[in-house]
Amino acid sequence: MANKTKSSKRKTEVPGSTVFLFDGTGHGTRLTLDELDQADTSAPGAFTWVHLNRMNEKALQWLRKCGIDLHVFEALTAAETRPRCTLHEDGVLLNLRGININPGEEPEDMIDIRLWIEDSDVISLGWRPLAAVRDLIEAIKAERAPTSPGDLVSRLALRLADRIDPTVLELNEQIDDIEEQVLDDIDEVSRPLLADVRRTAIVLRRYMFPQRDALSTLEIEDIEWLSLRDRSRIREAAERMMRLGEELDAIRDRAQVVHDQVMDNRAERMNRQMLVLSVVAALFLPLSLLTGLLGINVGGMPGLNDHWAFAVVCGILVVMGLFEIWLFRKIGLF
Repeated sequence: MANKTKSSKRKTEVPGSTVFLFDGTGHGTRLTLDELDQADTSAPGAFTWVHLNRMNEKALQWLRKCGIDLHVFEALTAAETRPRCTLHEDGVLLNLRGININPGEEPEDMIDIRLWIEDSDVISLGWRPLAAVRDLIEAIKAERAPTSPGDLVSRLALRLADRIDPTVLELNEQIDDIEEQVLDDIDEVSRPLLADVRRTAIVLRRYMFPQRDALSTLEIEDIEWLSLRDRSRIREAAERMMRLGEELDAIRDRAQVVHDQVMDNRAERMNRQMLVLSVVAALFLPLSLLTGLLGINVGGMPGLNDHWAFAVVCGILVVMGLFEIWLFRKIGLF
């Protein structure tokens, strides 16, 4: 890629670009795009990595001028992508996703990174800051730079998986706490939290299995610049994605079971309350009927002129109430 841009006479300033020249022995030198145009990449094992912001128009202009295929350019700058791996001529087009741990952002709003990989050049495009890329740059600064394009890609894939692990662990802990609350029959189970856990697991899972498939495809393809060690690490990253996807499946299913249990508990409490109201209504219905009959204002009411009539009516009501209580208990209403 560097030799393709040597013909450019005008200096190229691209804000936010990250450019490294690696010597293949674990040392990387940070350059600008102008310096990359003049860099010597003919040494054995040397290769370059250019990371650009795909929302920056100057970055897209430089990308058009660097000589990559139109199909690759369109794939790298597409509005929406899913994880995939596609071989194109002598290179590999690889789209991956990483967890979003930027302040104020939602983890499930995963960040994409698109890569075009050749035997001596790696071009990657992103939009928002990605923790895995920062980790890779920090390793390069600490003199632990990748030794080949395959090593760079395998490290990036492993860091993407490593960064997802804490979020999945946190989701597991949250669903554990909610399950304990349900088992302890605590009424204050946070239904919004439960819904958020389930939604996060579903959204994250959408990318785990396609990313596993993309890495598996890369690992099995006949690519010269992938060593056995690189393939082993890419296989490990794919297996981690598989494990994370299965854990997210389990979290989603557990969240659904907990939701069903919460709804069952709520329905049971409502049924108990309705039963109490029904028993009270059934208890007072005959008593209300009797007192209603005695309260009508017509002639011929018994005991109208007797001072003991009220006491007799109260006694009858007590006897009827006790009889109803005995009857309800006998038939098992309470």
